[in-house]
Amino acid sequence: MVVRGAVLTVVLLGLVVFSVLLAKVTLTPSPASEDLVTSNLRPGRSLRQYAEDYTFLAACKQAGGNLLLGVPFGLLLPFFVPRRLRMIRMTLLTAVAMAVVELIQGALVAGRAFDIDDVILNTAGALLGYFVLGRRITHRYYMYADVPTPSERPAEPEPAPEPKRTPRPTTGAKAARAKPAGEKAAGAKAARTKPAGAKGTRTKSAGKKGTGTKAAATKGASTKKPRSLLDRVRTRVRSR
Repeated sequence: MVVRGAVLTVVLLGLVVFSVLLAKVTLTPSPASEDLVTSNLRPGRSLRQYAEDYTFLAACKQAGGNLLLGVPFGLLLPFFVPRRLRMIRMTLLTAVAMAVVELIQGALVAGRAFDIDDVILNTAGALLGYFVLGRRITHRYYMYADVPTPSERPAEPEPAPEPKRTPRPTTGAKAARAKPAGEKAAGAKAARTKPAGAKGTRTKSAGKKGTGTKAAATKGASTKKPRSLLDRVRTRVRSR
């Protein structure tokens, strides 16, 4: 912030000094040329006159002086102009300022007249100064001025402390989870063992059933055998 203020102060002082020099150059009376100068509202008329009536050095001095007079505008005004559409705003400000100077020359200063070509040359000089040097200077100025210093940076909020997590009882939960698993395994084992027992029971029952059948057959055979002997006895008795 201090560097930015110092740069703006230097630029403002330069603009004031330039304004004083501009007023001294443009608003100084010239009584000797009072009968020679005339106002010019047609763009290009004075430039044509420089090329036709002046010598090469005189034409370069006249046209070059007006160009150089506008260069400081292209170097100093971008520091005070917003960054959006900076070139266009700087060009318009230069044209308006030089038009006001030319109007004051034509209305109040003896031996001076309003010339639209001077306004055009001054504005062209401002654009030349902006493209050659002013744009680079202002770009670096804004690049360094926009970087906040450590004291200007907002303090970062401290992260909120994380809530302490209470440890959950794991033994009971683990036992509760293990118990159904154990019961499930025991049930499955019993379910697998039960059919085998049932099968043994069925086998035993089948064995008992076979034994009963065999006993019945033996009993029938034993009952049948006495009957046959009795029949034989009866038969013998009858035969006698």
